[in-house]
Amino acid sequence: MANLAFPKSGYEAGVRDFGSGCFAYLQPDGGWGLSNSGLVADSGEALLVDTLFDLPHTQAMLDGFARVSDARIRTVFNTHHNGDHWYGNELVEGAEIVASEKAAAAMAHESPNMLASMMRSAPKLGLTGDYLVHCFGRYEFDGITPKRPTLTFNGRLTRRVGNKTVELIEVGPAHTGGDTLAFVPADRTIFTGDILFIGGHPIIWAGPVANWIAACDLILGLDVETIVPGHGPVTDKKGVTRVRDYLAFVAREARSRYDAGLGAFEAARSIALDDFEGWGDAERIAVNVATLYREFGATDAPSDAATLFGWMAQLWNDKKSRRTS
Repeated sequence: MANLAFPKSGYEAGVRDFGSGCFAYLQPDGGWGLSNSGLVADSGEALLVDTLFDLPHTQAMLDGFARVSDARIRTVFNTHHNGDHWYGNELVEGAEIVASEKAAAAMAHESPNMLASMMRSAPKLGLTGDYLVHCFGRYEFDGITPKRPTLTFNGRLTRRVGNKTVELIEVGPAHTGGDTLAFVPADRTIFTGDILFIGGHPIIWAGPVANWIAACDLILGLDVETIVPGHGPVTDKKGVTRVRDYLAFVAREARSRYDAGLGAFEAARSIALDDFEGWGDAERIAVNVATLYREFGATDAPSDAATLFGWMAQLWNDKKSRRTS
């Protein structure tokens, strides 16, 4: 397979105006915690797709949207439970907060206080601590008041924003247990949350991988032109196909190693990712293989964050060592 990694040329931080009342707020380079948000506006009303990982980043996003739209944000839609998509909710005063039922339930177990405590412990954790600082050192987790959804749903939910319809579509479990999309048919625009990482390696926290591939197929079947991923630059259906290809490739490679009796970490280390050269955060292959091994029936593949971040730290360090040798 040829190297079809997506270049990030023209991928700039800040607001993208699609000219239809839909906007995106982008955070290059889309790595750990550098997620995107979206705004759907019409007739003086707006729906915000995701807040950001901490209050300073969220405030910068809200200020950016305020410069291009004076619509009042009446609804915040959180695409899933990872903190980089909802920790800033408290800054959107008076808005109804919507998420899938599974995402809302999981938010109770991934609080900013937990991340703040973890980061305070990072200096004592050796290589894993160095990796945590690499991933999360730019964020301020102290002082966040978690504001969880006030409305939850299963399957699908339709919201009105002025005269526009926004279709909220649950596609998880995939990346996480409660992944959802926000589709704006009139504008041929979709906000995918972390079903799409463009220019970066996806991370399979939950699976099954077949659900994630099916979510990509669902997007490919919609009449969409503008696709805003959870991380990375705005894309089109070619970008969706590449994510789908990645997931199918990793699933095949992991299965062959599982069938051969290789351990999960050894399998992750041995998978060549040359076809995705240039994509960021390649060490996430460790989590992806562990999740797939559990799906295949392995009882010894870890699921706890401490072990998985330790595995990723080792692969991250390996790559750094190769660059300097």
